[in-house]
Amino acid sequence: VQLQASGGGLVQAGGSLRLSCVASGSIETFLMMGWYRRAPGNQRELVASITKSGVTNYADSVKGRFTISRDKAKNAVYLTMTSLQPEDTSIYYCNSFPPGNYWGQGTQVTVSS
Repeated sequence: VQLQASGGGLVQAGGSLRLSCVASGSIETFLMMGWYRRAPGNQRELVASITKSGVTNYADSVKGRFTISRDKAKNAVYLTMTSLQPEDTSIYYCNSFPPGNYWGQGTQVTVSS
């Protein structure tokens, strides 16, 4: 299975984006999926996760602003990001949780102030 993240872009502070992660096979392979991000000079961090049954969890820094969702029929996981701030600027990746060998190129999100 390969995971392809997309949907990033340049947005002004306060704006919104929706990231998509499409799997080449069934996402039911994964008990839990996650969105991760890595800003320049920082380590990669888990932003949000979702179980097969839809239980979600978020990093404190994005709680209330980001929403993770999962569409079994489309083999996709989404990250809806609102009230974006410059500190959200990162490359965003999707992967299983715990992360497996499914890192793709990610998608760049840039938030201007």
